[in-house]
Amino acid sequence: MDIAMLLKALGEPTRASIYRQLLERKHCVRSLSKKLGITESAISQHMKVLREAGLVYGEQFGYHTHYLPKQEALDFLVQEFRIMQQKSLVLNRDADVCECEFRKEGDKP
Repeated sequence: MDIAMLLKALGEPTRASIYRQLLERKHCVRSLSKKLGITESAISQHMKVLREAGLVYGEQFGYHTHYLPKQEALDFLVQEFRIMQQKSLVLNRDADVCECEFRKEGDKP
């Protein structure tokens, strides 16, 4: 999975809202359209981006497709953020220390 693609897809406010709705329950395009107050066509375009990013999948239910979040995508994002969190926790934040490989010995920050 590509974290940049996942974050880009979720970075658009309407898609983030759609995704939050899908975390509560299954929705079809019509249901999301009525809930969010935007056209079914717009919802479909946003769903395409979310599907291509690997964030959601659809289940056929009669004539409608009900969408759900892909658990493995969410697990991947959580793991990536945990890794970032751990690296941030051990990062040397001392303003007097420079670890830049281009700084010469004795140079001041």
